[in-house]
Parts: sequence; C-alpha cells; structure tokens
Amino acid sequence: MLLFVAVLALVDWYVFGAVRQWSGASPTAFRRSVLFIVGGLTIGAVAAILLLLILPGVQGSTVRNFLLLIIFTNLLVKLFMALFLFLDDLIRLGKQVFSRSPNPLPPATNHLPTIPRSEFLVRAAVVAGTIPVVGVGYGILVGAHDYRIRRVKLALKNLPSSFDGLRIAQISDIHSGSFFNKRAVQGGVDMILREKPDVIFFTGDLVNNQAGEVEDYLPVFRRVKAPLGVFSILGNHDYGDYVNWDSAQAKRQNLEKLIGAHQLLGWDLLLDEHRYLTQNGDRLAILGNQNWGTKFHRYGSLAKTHQGTEAPVKLLLSHDPSHWDAQVRPGYPDIDVMFAGHTHGAQFGVEVGGFRWSPVQYAYKQWAGLYQETTATGRDQYLYVNRGFGYIGFPGRVGMPPEITVFELKKA
Repeated sequence: MLLFVAVLALVDWYVFGAVRQWSGASPTAFRRSVLFIVGGLTIGAVAAILLLLILPGVQGSTVRNFLLLIIFTNLLVKLFMALFLFLDDLIRLGKQVFSRSPNPLPPATNHLPTIPRSEFLVRAAVVAGTIPVVGVGYGILVGAHDYRIRRVKLALKNLPSSFDGLRIAQISDIHSGSFFNKRAVQGGVDMILREKPDVIFFTGDLVNNQAGEVEDYLPVFRRVKAPLGVFSILGNHDYGDYVNWDSAQAKRQNLEKLIGAHQLLGWDLLLDEHRYLTQNGDRLAILGNQNWGTKFHRYGSLAKTHQGTEAPVKLLLSHDPSHWDAQVRPGYPDIDVMFAGHTHGAQFGVEVGGFRWSPVQYAYKQWAGLYQETTATGRDQYLYVNRGFGYIGFPGRVGMPPEITVFELKKA
C-alpha cells in the first residue's frame, strides 16, 4: 500500500508541476480548467485513500469499489499525461546536451521561461489524459452489461448418441454485490433463456464477499432454468475469505446462507459431488468441484468429486482454470471437459481477429476461451474459461465484454 501511494504521489507531483507551470505561463480559461481538473483528481484520490484507511466498514462494499475507481482513474489519467510530458522533457534535455549549454538542467517540473514547454506536447498530454476517462465511462455505462453470446462446438469421441447435439449454456462470476443496473442484468438473463439450452452450468462467484449481496437479485436469477437442470459450484469469493468476520461461526453462517441461496434459485449446487444426465439409457457425468486453484484458498477435493464416477463422458465444473494443469490433466485423463471462470479476462483487453491480449495473461496461462490438450492415450481434453457475467472492483468492462457461452456437444 505504501509503495502504491508513493508511486501515485510521484506521478501526481510530476504531472501537476508541469501543468501548473504551463498554465501559469499564459493564463487562459482552458489552461486554468486543465489545472483545476488535474488538481481535483489529485485531491479526490487522496481523499479516497484516506477513507479506505479510516472507515472500518468499507471493505467489500460498493463504496469501496467507488473509492478504488477514483484512485485508479486518477492514476491512469496521470500516467497517460506523464508519457507526453516526459517526452517533452527528453527533447529539452537533448537540446541542452547538443547545444552544450553551460546552464544546469532544471528539475523535470521546474520549467524555465527561457525553454518553454512545447504547446503541442502539453495539449497532446491533455488529450491523452482524457482517454482513460472516456474508457472508464464507456466501460461502466456500456461495457458492464454488453452481454455477448459465444458459441462453441465440442466434438467428443466417447459422447453417447443420445447426447449428440446437447446444448449447454455456461455463465460464471456473477458477483451480484457489484451490480447497479437490475434492468440490464435482466436483459442478460433474457439472452440466456432465448438460447433454450438443455442444461446450464454456473461456475462460481455468485457474490463478492457476503451472501446477502444476492438477495435483491434472487428473483432475477431464479428465472435461469433449463429442462435438464442448472448445476452450480462455488468460487473463491463465495467463501467470505476477504471479509474480517467477528468470528469463525459468523463466516460459517455466511457460507450456509449462500448455499441456501443456490437452493432458493433452484440450482443444484455441487460440493465435491457428481450427478448424471440420463437419456435413452445413456449417461453423461457432471462433476462439481469446490474452489481449487494455485493462487487462492483450496477447498475442493477432486479425488472425492471424481470417486465412483462411471460414464463415457465426464464434464467438470471447477472455478479456477489453474486447476486444469495442476490436477485435472496430470491425474484425471478421463475428464473430457473442464468449465471454469475466475479470470474475468481482467475486464480489460483486446480481442481482434486471432489476436488476444489482457493483463491477466501474465498471471494465468489459460485465461479466456477454449484450450485443448491430448493425453498420452490419444484422448482429447478441453478447458473452457468463461470471461464472466459480472464484474468486481472496476464496475465495468473495456474490450472484454461479459460472456454467455453456448456449447453444442457433437459426437466426433
């Protein structure tokens, strides 16, 4: 936290000093407005940091998310501006070096009248500083609920004929405590139902931290139904690990309440368990593992989940995609497909044609979409990482829209 505040202060000092010198050189309404906005962002960020530190009840709340939004918006704006301002300082430095000026180089933000800051670069810095603001605004107002249907065909060699053409819808990471537009969320649910899936999978994180967050949205998600059922699992946020509880009992009661919420929704919550779908004498196994990953608390037992499972095709619901390489592929080659979420695609990225980038890829090898590996016996194993239905922290999405995945199983 101290390191982050130090970086924030350094960037603010550099940008504010440069803009103040520039605006004071020849005061105009535009220049004074820029100085006012830059200074206002700084004051807002400082106030947000202080409130996060002194308000004991702000952790895990919508207020906390709003305060974090102020802090990171300020930082992004200043970083974008600093790039252009620093370029101008490098140009000024180059001019001094090549002219062999005897005058000492002034500090980066102490701009001498004899070497005026480039008007073009300063204006470019101001324009660049608006990019994060526009992006944040778009991400909140549009991107947060710009639900997209992604269609995936899965060809499985051992798929029984009765399940050829089975349609599965997957949603993940609802994070109901972050929602601020119930009507838009209802629109996302409508999109799921219009697909008329045979079965629906929910792969964890119904809430951010506390079970009570979902209460207002129970009527919305209670509509999520399918002829063969809705199967769900828990994600890392569902256990209440990121809240300072008064007691271990309070934390357990919260988890029990969350489990009850799945029951109220009519969803079959799998806690290291498996179920079977049966059609015309054929069986297909659905395995539901509690949260297990390489970076967060591990609650699930894949051995328990898998024990006694007998079916030609096995579909695993496990929230964290790192589970696939860590346990599923090395020890369970008979699991055909793992359905995961967790990463959100960082809620920020670029996907154009075959090119994909998101900062989350530096933390997770598998972070969005379909992945395939072949076992030593020649059996194909698949992992699909859903980009998430909701959001957390930043109340929006930029370049990484919320996802509803529709799978069609085909016999290979």
